[in-house]
Amino acid sequence: MLKNLKSVFWVPEIRKKIVATLLLVLVYKLLSVIPVPGVNTDWLKAMIDWQKWLSFFSALMWGWLENFSIILMWLSPYINALIIIQLLWVIVPKIWDLQKEWEAGQRKMNKMTRWLALPLAFLQSYWMIILLNSLAWWKIIDTTNVPTLLMAMTIITTWTMFLMWLWEVMTEYGIGNGISVIITAWVLSWVPQVVMWYANSGNYPLFAGILIATLVIIYVIIKFTEWNRRIPIIYTRTWREEKSYFPIKINQAWMVPIIFAVSIVTFPNILWKILSNSNWNAKSIWEFLVKYFDMWNPSWVFILVYFLLVLAFSFFYISITFNTEQISETIQKRGWYIPWIRPWTETADYLSRVSSHLNLYGWWFLALIAVLPYITWKLMSQSIDFIISWAWLIIIVSVVLDIIRKVDTEVKMFDYSKYK
Repeated sequence: MLKNLKSVFWVPEIRKKIVATLLLVLVYKLLSVIPVPGVNTDWLKAMIDWQKWLSFFSALMWGWLENFSIILMWLSPYINALIIIQLLWVIVPKIWDLQKEWEAGQRKMNKMTRWLALPLAFLQSYWMIILLNSLAWWKIIDTTNVPTLLMAMTIITTWTMFLMWLWEVMTEYGIGNGISVIITAWVLSWVPQVVMWYANSGNYPLFAGILIATLVIIYVIIKFTEWNRRIPIIYTRTWREEKSYFPIKINQAWMVPIIFAVSIVTFPNILWKILSNSNWNAKSIWEFLVKYFDMWNPSWVFILVYFLLVLAFSFFYISITFNTEQISETIQKRGWYIPWIRPWTETADYLSRVSSHLNLYGWWFLALIAVLPYITWKLMSQSIDFIISWAWLIIIVSVVLDIIRKVDTEVKMFDYSKYK
């Protein structure tokens, strides 16, 4: 690893990709602080500082609520469009057939996702404005003024689509997946603030303990992320048989189930805030939501629902993305086979059983990581977190490992080209 780190400075291809990634991250950071015209950001920040639950809601929106940024929607429209396309992938035969076209089919599906994300971004921008108006002490944007409302919605939608294009450019010309790199940059931007808070508090033993615990959990996540089951594969050539393996990771779902589960489990609390500011007499609903779905004082019901949602979304996501029938067909067409397993249906069933059994451990690990801060809160009456949040550490580790692998590949390609 240290050798490859030194190689970064003398391999031109790696150096260009790193510079391109840093410049594009800088562009994204500049966009995140530009507010939508007509919004009083000083009042908005004062309201967020005064209401703690709203600061949590701001964190769910990647901290861009404070500025009411022009990229306020960020991942939401693209993720929703991706979910819809993947559901249609299973239901609509024509979309299902696109996967058989390999790269060409993938490009068509990406194009469909982008086009679907456009109207979703426009509709979600309107929903977000209405939501924030109902939560704030004043109208952030006057919805009765149609030209002003349409202008704000158009600006948010336009820059959301621009951000999607920025991800693709970063993926193509940078070092790593664009979305993953942006998420990592956002998470790491909070680390200096956490360190400074511990430094100002003067509780150095606690800081040292949390730092050691962070390093330990990073090591555990690395082992968890890299662990896989190697399915043996034999393929024949004209004059001999060769053996290889097909790896199935223990965590194929990555952080997606936690992101989906957070969006749902926090919705009741947001609904309570909306109802409490309305004239609708729903005292019993308010009391129920406050009692069981308060994010600042989570109940065991909240923790259990959150845990089960992560498990459910993990199963749902992997059942859609890990297509055992397509893998079985590919194995058969290339002349490969798994020892003692018949091709086609039996191979698909075997891979499905192995994947389900293997990922069951991954689902429980993700769910435990998600609810562990809330469990410590219930048991110790205080929230204990790492230097980087428990859940976000999975993203950081995955992205860093992916970048290391890509740098290693680039270095090997560079070394090989010198001897051609």
